[in-house]
Amino acid sequence: MASGRGGVLELAVLGSLHETPLHGYELRKRLNALLGMFRAFSYGSLYPCLRQLLTDGLIVEDSASDTASAPAESPITLTGRRSKIVYKLTAEGKERLQELLTQAGPSAWEDESFGVHFAFFRHTEAEVRLRILEGRRSRLEERLDGVRTALARTRERLDSYTLELQRHGLESVEREVRWLNELIATERRSSSADEERQSTQEGTSRAPAPGADNTGRHAAPEDK
Repeated sequence: MASGRGGVLELAVLGSLHETPLHGYELRKRLNALLGMFRAFSYGSLYPCLRQLLTDGLIVEDSASDTASAPAESPITLTGRRSKIVYKLTAEGKERLQELLTQAGPSAWEDESFGVHFAFFRHTEAEVRLRILEGRRSRLEERLDGVRTALARTRERLDSYTLELQRHGLESVEREVRWLNELIATERRSSSADEERQSTQEGTSRAPAPGADNTGRHAAPEDK
C-alpha cells in the first residue's frame, strides 16, 4: 500500500483488527477515536483502504447476520436480517502489521503518523519505541528553534493577538518535548532494568551447584 496517509491508515486498520475482528461500523468508530485525536479522518478513505487490504490478502471478510439495527451500508438479506461484514486479519496481515511496527524512520515520527504509531506501542519492540520517541523529540526541537528564531525577528512587527498565538504554539511544542523527555527516560530505565534482570538470570544459571567444583562436577567425598 502507498506510503504517507495511506500507510498511516493501513497501520491503523491492521492494528485495530489485530486486537479484535470488527465490522465496518465498529471499525469506523474505532478509527475515528484513534485518528481523530491526531488529524481529521475521512470515512471516504476507509473503504478503498479495506478493498486494497482484501486484494492484498491482508484481511478477509466474514458475514454475520443480526436482527438489530445496523448501518445503512449493511445489505438486508431475504430473511429480513441485516448481514454484517466482519473484517479479520490474516496471517499475512499480521506479518505486514509487524513490518509496519518495526519502522522507526522519519515517517514514524512526523505529525501525520506519530500518534498512530504511539497508539500501538504495546505491540512494538522497546528499541523501536525508543528510536521513534527520540526522533519525534529531535524533530520538535528543530521546530522550536525555527519558531523562536522567527519570533525574535518579527516580535516588534506583530500585533498582540498574533504574538499570543505564536507564544501559544511555542508553549504547546515545549510541553510535548517535556512529555517526550519523560517517556524516553522511562523507556531507558525499563530497558536498563530488563538488561540487569537478564544478566542476573544468566549469572544464576551459570553458577555452579552447591558441592560442585569450578567445572560444575560434584566433588568426590574424601576418604576418612
